[in-house]
Amino acid sequence: MKKRFFPLLLSFSLLSGCAAGAVSPVPTPSGSVSPVELIQNDPQPIGAAVCLSEGLGETYSAFALELLRQSRTEGENALLSPLSVLLALGMTANGADGDTLAQFATALGMGRDALNSLCARFLADYSGLGGSTESTLLNSLWADPDLTLNDPFVLRCQDTYKAQLFKADLQSPATVQALNDWVSDATRGLIPSIVDEFDDRAVLALVNAIYLKNKFETPFPEPHSEWTIDFHNADGSLSQPRGMSAERTMTYLSREDAQGVVLPYDDGRLGLLLLLPDEGMGLTDCLSAWDGATLSGLLAGREERQVDLVMPKFKAEWSGSLAEPLAAMGLTDAFDPNLADFTSMGACSDGPLYMGDVIHKTAFEVNEKGTEAAAVTAVIMEAGSAMPPQDMIVLRYDRPFVYGIVDLELGVPLFLGTMEHMD
Repeated sequence: MKKRFFPLLLSFSLLSGCAAGAVSPVPTPSGSVSPVELIQNDPQPIGAAVCLSEGLGETYSAFALELLRQSRTEGENALLSPLSVLLALGMTANGADGDTLAQFATALGMGRDALNSLCARFLADYSGLGGSTESTLLNSLWADPDLTLNDPFVLRCQDTYKAQLFKADLQSPATVQALNDWVSDATRGLIPSIVDEFDDRAVLALVNAIYLKNKFETPFPEPHSEWTIDFHNADGSLSQPRGMSAERTMTYLSREDAQGVVLPYDDGRLGLLLLLPDEGMGLTDCLSAWDGATLSGLLAGREERQVDLVMPKFKAEWSGSLAEPLAAMGLTDAFDPNLADFTSMGACSDGPLYMGDVIHKTAFEVNEKGTEAAAVTAVIMEAGSAMPPQDMIVLRYDRPFVYGIVDLELGVPLFLGTMEHMD
């Protein structure tokens, strides 16, 4: 029986607090699979010279916010990495055509050229962070010999995403081990594997891996003993998570419906965002009033103020399908085997390609030293048819709040989540 075309696109991202070092080298799988060049080319290096077109950062932030709104269930914790999702969909969009490509532009808010430019900027910027931050951003294509990939599609993946190409039988245990070794090496073992085996229909895996380690510029003081705070969950129940606190000058944010802080990391570029809706306002109402300019506006208006901050130490995880949220955002034909157009990606005798699902998994932890976060995105393709003294600002994160990791220069989010209940 002939294999059906079933490419699998995966994206991983991790952030962790307390480490130092430089940009990591590209890992090579320890298995028998070696990278090959499908196309001989001399791509120009992705560099910081890639310009961010006016408004493109806000467009990306609007996508991130709408994805959070569409994926979130009121009263339940939500956590996404829009950066991971964007990079995964960016590679996928390079294989789309016609109305399907147009719907990628609708869902993401930008055309393919702008999407590739933005992804190139992110790949360049977040591979060269300073301070104690270590960063690795990697992409790869894992192609079965039965698959004929279109040269222009692979060229775009190589030039823009610096994707390595591995050509091997995906159903071979050695290939599965090599891919899992690549994932483990790229994520320093925090994600030791991603697949147990490939389905007989699988002929292509497109993989993105992001790894970051960050520490706060000014860590929280280590407590002499563990203590707890009362956290009022969205359902009215009470939890008592372990807490941490600091009283000092902080970067304060405010607007008419929320206030909070951003805690910079020592790389001088990224920071932990913490936003608390006004008393009596739910997260749904608060988030519904935000748009693509909200985050950049908050960060642009930040000021140094004396803050007495109390917040919980917490861990959060989220997993689910993004198929319905993305369809609600305009990406509908891509999931329909009768309407999807991915002819630019490659050819298979079993029929045209379509997106079967988009799976997203995330994890997040915050403590006195910094944050640790992880995200996995899988796009599954199938075939078928010094200031003057001021009043002290008191912030108590003892009820549902918004949090994330943000780029303080571009004003865009890498992670966004809502903490609505705690165990």
